[in-house]
Amino acid sequence: MRRPIDPLLGLSLAGVLCLALAPLLARAADGVLEGRAAFGDWRADRPGVRRHILPRDLPAPQPAEAVANFVRVVQRTDQKPLVPPGFAVNLFASGLAGPRTIRAAPNGDIFVAESRAGRISVLRPDGGAAAKKSVFASGLNYPFGIAFYPPDADPQWVYVADTGAVSRFPYRSGDLSSRGEPETVVSQLPVGGHATRDIVFSPDGATMYVSVGSRSNDAEGMSRLSGTSLQSFIADHPLGATWGNETDRADVLAFDPQGKGKKIFATGIRNCVGMAVAPDGTLWCSTNERDDLGTTCRRITSRACAKAPSLAGRGFTLAATKIRITVASAPTSKTRWRCPTF
Repeated sequence: MRRPIDPLLGLSLAGVLCLALAPLLARAADGVLEGRAAFGDWRADRPGVRRHILPRDLPAPQPAEAVANFVRVVQRTDQKPLVPPGFAVNLFASGLAGPRTIRAAPNGDIFVAESRAGRISVLRPDGGAAAKKSVFASGLNYPFGIAFYPPDADPQWVYVADTGAVSRFPYRSGDLSSRGEPETVVSQLPVGGHATRDIVFSPDGATMYVSVGSRSNDAEGMSRLSGTSLQSFIADHPLGATWGNETDRADVLAFDPQGKGKKIFATGIRNCVGMAVAPDGTLWCSTNERDDLGTTCRRITSRACAKAPSLAGRGFTLAATKIRITVASAPTSKTRWRCPTF
């Protein structure tokens, strides 16, 4: 037989709970969550909320515990994300097959890489209704990167980077499908391992950047170089460049718009899956860094950012400390990077 709860006891428990939560709620009052309160979830997220996590706030690391945070798909409901005043969230498109990248054309059309289906589609906004979808190009090998060239208001080409090559399709503003056969710009990129290849142009259109992720987790399969072989490699390659099964990988490559003049622009970026160029020409990468670093490190590395200056990388990055170090034979570096705020 259940005993009735004493009302005074219930009030006491409620009072204790309020007192316990008061510091956490107070910390959110000015829009900044700190300490324990910063380790919340979606229920504490809203426009204007920021999280300030200091090293002393991190839980003790568990390096023996590898963490895998997989996506869990749930049924869509009528709930919508909270947005600032004056904004609204509505369904724009659905029924896409593995969409990985979206790029806006100068005329407002939205190009989306349906990587799993091997195609590039165009979504044309239709007022408040869902966008109308057209297939721009198909038969591709896991396409990801999309870029318009020249990078101005009247591009003539749509460049697409799939997992093993870069192609370009003739284009005029408003086209919903390619107006001609594609041209191969870069005929061969490394394949296997990380499959995404992003592509962007410098503001002046003179340089085409292509990101290539590593084949492995942290170059564990690379052979060792020594003696004259090592010295020869160092003389011919930038610091942090890789060899063997990681040749031209974990980096950003640079070409001219015709795919010529290849060079390594930045090294030490394990898997740059998203690139953007600032108006001043600075290249930024959103990068997936090393796996199997333990629970605490995993939380940080999954959101790592990296600035990509020419030839300034130093090997794969341990982003948990924001210290760039090498895992190959090049000297250790301690260059620090700070993630930008977009």
